[in-house]
Amino acid sequence: MDNVFFGFSLEQWIEIGLSVLIVTLALLLGRKIIHVVLERVIGKLARRTDTVLDDALLQAVGGPLHFLLILLAVDIALQRLDFLPLRETSWADNSFYVFYFGVGFVFVWRFLSTFFTWYGQEMAERTQTDLDKQLLPFFRRIAFMLLAGIALVMLLGHFNVDVSAMVTTLGIGSLAVALAAQSALTDTISGFLIILDRPFRIGDRIEILDLDTWGDVVDIGLRSSRIRTRDNRMVIIPNSLIGKSMVVNYSYPNEAYRLQVEVGVGYGADLEKVRQTIIEAVRGVEDVAQDRPVEALFLQFGASALVFRVRWWLDSYVETRRMFDRVNTAIYNALNQAGIEIAYPQLDVHHKIDSENAARLAVHLRGA
Repeated sequence: MDNVFFGFSLEQWIEIGLSVLIVTLALLLGRKIIHVVLERVIGKLARRTDTVLDDALLQAVGGPLHFLLILLAVDIALQRLDFLPLRETSWADNSFYVFYFGVGFVFVWRFLSTFFTWYGQEMAERTQTDLDKQLLPFFRRIAFMLLAGIALVMLLGHFNVDVSAMVTTLGIGSLAVALAAQSALTDTISGFLIILDRPFRIGDRIEILDLDTWGDVVDIGLRSSRIRTRDNRMVIIPNSLIGKSMVVNYSYPNEAYRLQVEVGVGYGADLEKVRQTIIEAVRGVEDVAQDRPVEALFLQFGASALVFRVRWWLDSYVETRRMFDRVNTAIYNALNQAGIEIAYPQLDVHHKIDSENAARLAVHLRGA
C-alpha cells in the first residue's frame, strides 16, 4: 500500500514537486529566456532596419511576454496535477482566461503606446506644421478608448453577460456627442486632411479665392489656420472653410512668379519699335529675372489703342506689388523718350445736319 502524506501519495507529491519546479524555473529563467530571444534573435533583424519602431516595440513587449511565460508555466503545472479537484472547477478555467486576456490587452496597449510615442518623436518632428502634434493626443485617446471598449465587451461576453444594451447606450451617446460637436469635428477632420494632402505649408503665400484672403500661412492648427496678410493683419479661418474653397499657392512648386500688365499705344505706331522699347525697358528693371523671357505681345485692336500684353518673371513672389510700380514707371518713361504715344480713351462726336439747320445754328451762335 502506497504511503500517504497529507492526503497525497508519494507519486502525487513527486508530481506536485515537478510542477513547482516548472513554475520556479519560469520565474527564475523566464526573463533571461525572453531577453535572449528578443535581443539575439529578433533584435538582430530589427537592427538592420532604418526605423527605430521595431526596436522600441521589442522593449515594450518584454514585460508582457515574461508574464505570459510564467502564466503558461502555472497552467501547464496545474494541468499535470489532474488529481487535484482544482482543475474540475469552472472558476479555474475562467481565471486563466482572464489572465490570458489581461496579458493580451497589456500587449496591445503597449504596442499602441509605443507606436504613438515613436510617431510623435520621429515622424511628427519632420513636418513643418504643429497639426499632427495636436492631433496625436486626440487619436491616442480615441485608440485607447476603443481598445478598452472592445476588451470590456469581449470579457463580458465570455461570461455570458448581455452587452447589447450597453452597446446601444454607447452608440446613442456617441451620436449625441457627434451631433453636438459637428462643427468642431468638421474643422478637425478638415485640418487632418490638410496635413495629409498638404495643399500648403507654413510659410507659403496663398490666396483663398472664395474668402478673398491673401497672405502668408503662419500656423495650421487643429481647428483653424492663421494667415498674415500683407498689411500685418492675422486672419483666422476655420479649416472646414478652407477645405471648401479654392486655394492658390504662390509658393508651390517654387517661388518663381510671372507678372503681366497691358499697355495701349496710339494707332499708327511702329509695332516692332514699340515691342523692342517695352522689352528693353522691362529688362532694365531691378529684380526682373534675366534668365527668363520678357514678352510684349500685340494682343488686340482696342477702341482707342493698340493693346500690348507685357509679361516678365520674378525669382520670388515677395516683390510682386513693388514690381508693378517699377515696371509701369519704366515702360511709361521709355515710351515717352521714344516718342511713342500712350493712348488714352477718347471719343469723337460728329453731328450731321442739313444746310437750313446749319444756317439757323450759325445765326444762333453769332447771336450768342
